[in-house]
Amino acid sequence: MARPILSRIAAVLVAGMALPAWAALDIGDPVPKFTANAALAGKTFRYSLADALAKGPVVLYFFPAADSNDCSIEAHAFAEAIDQFAALGATVIGVSADDIETLAKFSVKSCQSRFPVASDESKAVINGFDALMQTRPDFANRLSYVISPDGKVAYYYQNLNPDKHVERMLNAVRALPKATASR
Repeated sequence: MARPILSRIAAVLVAGMALPAWAALDIGDPVPKFTANAALAGKTFRYSLADALAKGPVVLYFFPAADSNDCSIEAHAFAEAIDQFAALGATVIGVSADDIETLAKFSVKSCQSRFPVASDESKAVINGFDALMQTRPDFANRLSYVISPDGKVAYYYQNLNPDKHVERMLNAVRALPKATASR
């Protein structure tokens, strides 16, 4: 009798432990802190989400592949809006599974040297933020998050169409409480 109950408890515990890796991060959920190799203006460096959050909100956006048409459109749109994000106290970081050499070139060409992009070849960050494209698991999905300085999801938007991500992220950063946004 005790054995089936223990088996069920173990199954629930194992399912509960696996859940954060596969469940979508929702508003209010804490985000996994990460460091990753990143590129800005063609130069590589080590990016730390914790360090960025210490300065204010972070817009973290995942994209499938550098130099693809839609990813270039999206990166260009974020680059064009970077001054608006900065005026609100927010920083922007893009993440994909591309290697750092590819992203170093992309950071100049499509990101216009205005914001960094991070390489996540192992997909640890992509999986941690539930941004893996289910139909093409070698790629990140197009998913954007606004993360408040306390390390929690303030807003997210997922859509393969790149057209609305920047607008929605700007609106979400504007909607943050003033003390949070100007930290």
